[in-house]
Amino acid sequence: MSHRRNRERFWTILAGAAAVLLGALGTAEAAGPSLELVKKIVLKGKKGKMDHLVVDSKGQRLFLANKVNDTVDIVDLKAGKMIQQIPGQAGAQGLAYAPDLNRLYVALGTGGFCNIFNAKTFKLLKTVKFMDDADNVRYNPRTHLVYVAHAEKGLGVIDGKTMELKTDIQLPGSAEAFQLEAGRPRMYLCSPSPNEVVVIDTDKNKVVKRYPVKKAGGNHPLAVDEPNHRLFVGCRKKPMLVVVDSESGDEITSVDIPLDVDDLFFDAKRKQIYASCGEGYLAVIKQLGPDRYRLVEKIKTAKDARTSFFDPRKGRLYLAVPKQGKKKGPEIWVYKVQ
Repeated sequence: MSHRRNRERFWTILAGAAAVLLGALGTAEAAGPSLELVKKIVLKGKKGKMDHLVVDSKGQRLFLANKVNDTVDIVDLKAGKMIQQIPGQAGAQGLAYAPDLNRLYVALGTGGFCNIFNAKTFKLLKTVKFMDDADNVRYNPRTHLVYVAHAEKGLGVIDGKTMELKTDIQLPGSAEAFQLEAGRPRMYLCSPSPNEVVVIDTDKNKVVKRYPVKKAGGNHPLAVDEPNHRLFVGCRKKPMLVVVDSESGDEITSVDIPLDVDDLFFDAKRKQIYASCGEGYLAVIKQLGPDRYRLVEKIKTAKDARTSFFDPRKGRLYLAVPKQGKKKGPEIWVYKVQ
């Protein structure tokens, strides 16, 4: 009799577990895709690759480095239209917006200039000259410092308020994307040659650690999960996302992604990573735990649409899409994060 009761109890528990699992699967299916395309904003310009973009979340404006057009495009996100272009920005690549100063910093690949604009009038306030190929730009609101990666293995440091060049951090290799920590004076920078992540102490303005990336090559974009001490490194040679321990430099795991990744963002609220890839896809990777990750979606976009920006405040991801075929111009595709 006791054996019979045990068997009945076992099957009851198993049936309950199956019901919970099926319910969860049904809920996940009902939720639909992670990213929903809700708007396309038409810009002006010719065919060719776009570069980086940044968003003024409070003012609902988007700034785009329209590299092929030699302009910086300003988009009113509420109205859903481009409202202005800043001409004469030859080889525009990286952008940073300082909300507390209402200034826009534009890095130019041609000539190595960083142009600083009043973000209300778009009047040019100052130009800081680097050796060549100014690229990625980041602003630290805690210190009011602006960082500009440029050719000859340099990372320029500009005082955001005075607009004076404070110093130039010498790097062990070429510089691509970099990200700042919010809680301590640390920066992580991707260097594809040699293939590594460089750790910089932003108080001392010096390189303090170097983490070789061994699982794949051509590391370009990077995102940070600060609480879990994880770095997400986007690689192009063997296209994959490599997860690195930010304290030890150990490679934890990797996830295959589409070709030609150029921007990468970690959505801490939803525990998801978004990768925009020039092959023509947005990849969504789910963080199941600090050491476990899974590619859950590949969303078809357009060829060479590889730069993007994620606004966690609004739950929107903005993708720069080059002019395709006979369309009027390039576009910004706006995705709602579900």
